[in-house]
Amino acid sequence: MVLYLIVSAIILLASFLFAMLGLGGGMVYVPVLTWAGFPVKDVAIPLGLLLNGLNTLLALIPFARKGLVDWKGGMAMALAAFLLAPVGAWAARFVPVHTLLVLFAAAVLVAAFRMLLFARQPEPESIMPLGRRSLIGGFVGGFAGFMGGMLGLGGGFIIAPILMWMGYRTKEAAATTAFVVTFSSFSGYLGHMAEGQMNWPLTVGVVLAVVVGSQLGGSFMAGKAKPRWVKQLYAVVLLAIAAKLIFQALGS
Repeated sequence: MVLYLIVSAIILLASFLFAMLGLGGGMVYVPVLTWAGFPVKDVAIPLGLLLNGLNTLLALIPFARKGLVDWKGGMAMALAAFLLAPVGAWAARFVPVHTLLVLFAAAVLVAAFRMLLFARQPEPESIMPLGRRSLIGGFVGGFAGFMGGMLGLGGGFIIAPILMWMGYRTKEAAATTAFVVTFSSFSGYLGHMAEGQMNWPLTVGVVLAVVVGSQLGGSFMAGKAKPRWVKQLYAVVLLAIAAKLIFQALGS
């Protein structure tokens, strides 16, 4: 019981942080559950993806109330991510990912440093036309969904920088990322669910933690968060993801 409370407390804090950014939190959920001694393949990855999707889904509530979600612009991304996340989950059983992880970590590092540069720039005043956003978004969403499903993540760390590059303001990028990640996470969860096991006491505790953390984080982002500070936080999170991928590559 003490272990479950510790895990739930950590996940609540992670949910608050990642709900702000629309990223879900899978990069924290899976390692925490693994550290707590739960089987990686049977419990940690499936439950991590479930919590990832739940966090972004609930964070959409305060984002939507503030009118920050671009439903039309994010739809192509969301559908592509939904379709390809189970493919990534399936491919994870067969594809050696060592080299891919290293290359992917390098790409995330580049995105992190670009985000630090974006932090010093003013918020964009124009956005890419809907047709181009949808076309590019379809490819990006598919790639993010596939990689997220393979690695047990939601893929939001790919989507958010691309949305900002398209001209989304920081809060709109976070809100629309949450919309897309909800699709990719639940779809990836379904891809892993056949091999997973449900630990009900653990699941109930961490789901309650995500409910609380997501609402607090989403509300703070929609209201009081400063765009420059959020971009810097994005960069820190991307650096942490890159480090995680490198250590995962070394371990494999």
